[in-house]
Order: sequence, then C-alpha cells, then structure tokens
Amino acid sequence: MTSFLSHRAQWWADLPSARADILAGIVVALALIPEAIGFSLIAGVDPQVGLYASVVIAIVIAFTGGRPGMISAATAAVAVLVGPLVRQHGVEYLFAATLLMGVIQIAAGFARLHLLMQFVSRSVITGFVNALAILIFAAQLPQLIGVGWQTYAMVAGGLAIIYLFPRLTKTVPSPLVAILILAALSIGLDLPVNTVGDMGSLPQGLPLFALPQVPLTWETLRIILPYAVTMAAVGLLESLLTAQIVDDMTESDSDKRRECGGQGLANMAASLFGGMGGCAMIGQSVINVASGGRRRLSTLTAGLFLLFLLAVLGPLVGRIPMPALVAVMIMVSIGTFSWSSIANLRRHPPTSSFVMVATVVVVVWTKDLSLGVLAGVILSGIFFAAKVQRMFSVERSVSPEDGGIVYQVSGQIFFASVERFTRAFQTEPAGSRVLIDVSMAHFWDISAVGALDKIVLRLRRERNVVDIVGYNRASADIVDRYALHDKIGFQSGLIPH
Repeated sequence: MTSFLSHRAQWWADLPSARADILAGIVVALALIPEAIGFSLIAGVDPQVGLYASVVIAIVIAFTGGRPGMISAATAAVAVLVGPLVRQHGVEYLFAATLLMGVIQIAAGFARLHLLMQFVSRSVITGFVNALAILIFAAQLPQLIGVGWQTYAMVAGGLAIIYLFPRLTKTVPSPLVAILILAALSIGLDLPVNTVGDMGSLPQGLPLFALPQVPLTWETLRIILPYAVTMAAVGLLESLLTAQIVDDMTESDSDKRRECGGQGLANMAASLFGGMGGCAMIGQSVINVASGGRRRLSTLTAGLFLLFLLAVLGPLVGRIPMPALVAVMIMVSIGTFSWSSIANLRRHPPTSSFVMVATVVVVVWTKDLSLGVLAGVILSGIFFAAKVQRMFSVERSVSPEDGGIVYQVSGQIFFASVERFTRAFQTEPAGSRVLIDVSMAHFWDISAVGALDKIVLRLRRERNVVDIVGYNRASADIVDRYALHDKIGFQSGLIPH
C-alpha cells in the first residue's frame, strides 16, 4: 500500500483549503458525539467504548485510508452485530473480536477483495444511499417526539441557519455556525431541551493502551471468529460503498485496496485502546464534504478535536443541545437522498428501478445495510442473466448447393441460455448433413459445452453427419477441454475458425 507520505496533496494545499478542512473536521467531531453514544447503547457497552473507538479510528484512518476526506468511526452497522457477544461473554471479547476484525480486513486488502465492488450496480448504490438517508432521518425522530415547542423552534432555526448562512459567506461551515449559535442560546437562556449529556455519561481522560483480557485459547477463537468475520465484511462493504459515494461527490478517485487495509489497521488500534469496531460513515462523510473537507487533514481534525472535547471540554460538550445536532443530521439526510432517482423511476429500465426500490425497502425494513446491498446485488445478477440469455439466436436454413441443413448460431451461450439454445435445434431426417456455424457465437462455460454435446450427439444418433465450424479462439479452447461429442467414437467435425 502506498505510504501516506507520497500523498502530500491529500494533507496540505493553500491556506483556505487547510482552514476549510479544519473547520469541517470540527463540525464532524461535534456531530460524532451523540451518534457514538447511541451506537454504544446499541452494542450494550459503556458510551466511552464508542467514543474512544471514534477517536482512534478517525485518527488512524486519516493516515492509512485510501479515501481522503472520508470519515470513519464507530457505526450502527457494526454495533448491531456485537450485542449478543457482549451480553454472553463481556466487553473484553468485543475488543478481541474487533482486533481479529482488523486482521481480516488487512488480509482482504492483500487479497484484493475490493474488486468485488465491481459487481455492485449503480442501482444498488443509489438504493443504498436513499435507504441510508431515510434511516438517518428516522434516527432523529426520537428527539422530536414528546418534546416542547422550544425543540421544534431550535431545529427550524438550525435548518434556517444551515441553508441561509452560506448566502452571506462560505468561509465558516454553516452547520458549525448553527451548532454554536443554538448552543449559546440553549445555555444562556437555560432552555428545556435535550442535551448531549442526556444521552449518556462522557468519558473522563484519555484512552489507555491495553490488550484484550481474554484467554488465548481455541475456545476464544471459536467464540469471536464468527463475529469478527461478519463485522469485517459489513465494515468493508459500507466503507467501500461510502468511498464510492464520496468519489462521486468530489469527482475524484480513491484507492479502495488501501482503504481495506486502512480500515483493518484502524479497527486493530481501536480495540487496543478500549474501542469497538467501526467503518466509514456516509452521514458524517457527507457533513465533512458539504462543510469543505476534502483532505486527510479534515479526518485527522475530526479525531483530534473529538479527543480534545472529551478530555478537556467534557462538561461543556454535555450541554450542547440535541436540536442543533438534529438539524445537522436532517440536513445530511436531505443532502444524501438522491432526489433525481424518483424522477428516474419512470425513465430508467423497470429492472433497474426495481433493484433500487428493493434495496431501499430491505435496508429500511431490516435496518441492515449489508442485507439490502446483498439483495440488490442478487436481483441485479438475476435480471442481468435474464437479459443476456435472450441475446442469442439460432436460424435454420437449407443449403442451395447440397441440400444440407445449416444452423447459424449467434450471440452468447452460457448456463442461463442453454435450455433455449437446445430447444432451437429440430429433429432432422436420417442421413442429413447438418452444419452448425458458430462463427458469430461465444461459448462461455461448461453448461454451454454440455448443451452443444447434447445437440450433436442427438443428431448423430439419428444417423446424421454433423459438422461444427467457426469457433473463436476462446470457445475452441473450452470446447477442446470439456466437450464429449468428439471423444466417444463419433466423427468430431470440429473445424476451427
């Protein structure tokens, strides 16, 4: 993996860019606190576990990740997986599973598993984004139920600042301005609104290095391995999808292979400093990019400023009003949702629209991003196979020269099209000369070769002479290796093109 030292442009540019990265990182750090506390509660651990994880992961991934400007921290996608492990075996086993999770992700980077993202269609990514936007918005609803009018007024005021302040100046990110103004009003007027401190106690001091206190036995490995594999897979899936989304937002490329290894190193470090596992966060990444964060400096600032907030300004941070952060997250959900996808439902092919909607439904219904993406990928594969299986034709004609039967095959022959391919050949009168011209066809797999065997052997049993002409090189190779019709005592008739 490329050293971060060779990417100086991803750290420093001119002063305005550096200032934008620093200010964006501050906004992200403030928004990370309630989410990290909430994810800790989901996992069944103390809030400091999620907060320390967010600090360490953000700092480490700033140096090791492959997508500058992307934010990684403790996430709900990982937190929902580890609840049973914590309840049954304790938090130390969570740290051990997170350590192993990191090792698996590093191995995935070396194995180039990031290339599997090539099989995730644009429809799936759009569905993933839309579902996440819906979940981000839904996560704010508990803060808007059973509260006083002051909360609604502050949320409305926060949204007004976020969307109107950039008309005055874009020097300072509007979400940061909204948080500071609403915090000052809440504290100064002692408004009856929920605060960050109401979500859980904030840790005191710095995270300490310590190895997981678990027995080094095969039994421990048996317990943590299933969780570690699942956490690693979900973490990489969400991280790589988020990286692709940030690529699109910034119109730049990223090193997905490096991102896999970087996520692994970050999670290993988190486990050694008393943190849970995590991955990239699309919501926080959108906040960062929208606030002007483009480089690694923004990610590093988020981690360092979060550490500063926890270690030095803990009591003050606990008084930040939740309506201010709710307004920021509503802005994120609005900005994340692909509104053009609604109009595209009628313009895009029905199968693409169905895949997108199905991905949204599964993610929102199960609240599991990995299940939604998996469903979308499977549906995309099924629709693609159904489409390609029709991309071939078989035309029968009679040769005017010798009266022989000629079958002209064109298109793609593979496992999904072999049944229709086989049915396209008729029963011919005994003694006929049959020529199968495959010069415009391609045989992809052993299922296609098997179908060709079936056709040729059936025609020969009817005492016909069968010749095949026109194989391209790839088709000839697979037929030579796996075909049976030229190996069981009949004339092969193979005439390579």
